Amino acid sequence: MPEMVPGLQMSDPGAPEAVALSNGLTGVSLYLFMWGVMMIAMMYPSSMPLFRMYYNTLDEATRAESAARVGAFMVTYAFIWAATGVIPLVVNTLVPIAAIANQNGALLFGGTLLILSGYQLSPYKDRCLKYCRSPLGFLLEYHKPGIRGAAEMSVRFSVFCVGCCWALFAVMVVVGSMNLLWMAGITVVLSLERVIGRGGRLANGVGVAAGLGGVAVIAVGLL
Repeated sequence: MPEMVPGLQMSDPGAPEAVALSNGLTGVSLYLFMWGVMMIAMMYPSSMPLFRMYYNTLDEATRAESAARVGAFMVTYAFIWAATGVIPLVVNTLVPIAAIANQNGALLFGGTLLILSGYQLSPYKDRCLKYCRSPLGFLLEYHKPGIRGAAEMSVRFSVFCVGCCWALFAVMVVVGSMNLLWMAGITVVLSLERVIGRGGRLANGVGVAAGLGGVAVIAVGLL
């Protein structure tokens, strides 16, 4: 069982990563498992329309073939999202978030909000969100046959999803990747961006709000 770092709660900024890194391979493995479960819980609800639509396009395949292809798509998607957990671990190895949050929490949080703001309003976010919001468009453009084709499609779709959401998850890591309130709030935002009719406008609104919030937090922190 991984040991806690003295003075840290698991909901604190950088705490899960610090605990994982302080417990070697066991801690890192458990962290990646935890991260993967968390990503599945947060990303799969808004990805289900694509999974269902992909299954419905396989009407000429047998039931077993359809299940295998959809399974390959979903497993690949889950694996890639679990693998993204390496990023906060690497970042914490280079820049200990827990220590920075303890000394300059306002600057860290405010700066991350500004990064989120810039990305939410960028054309890169818009391009990735376009594919996440249009399962039919994605399937028409990138459809490939067979189980291997399903896995390759999933890799491409995962890249778009990570590109769409990475800045939101950066905020989650900075405020505490085990903070349930922030986790729930970010899940709502990224899900609504992808499924409601005005998801693009919501993404822009989140960008503006994050920018204003980031400036305010940094200003207060410098007083």
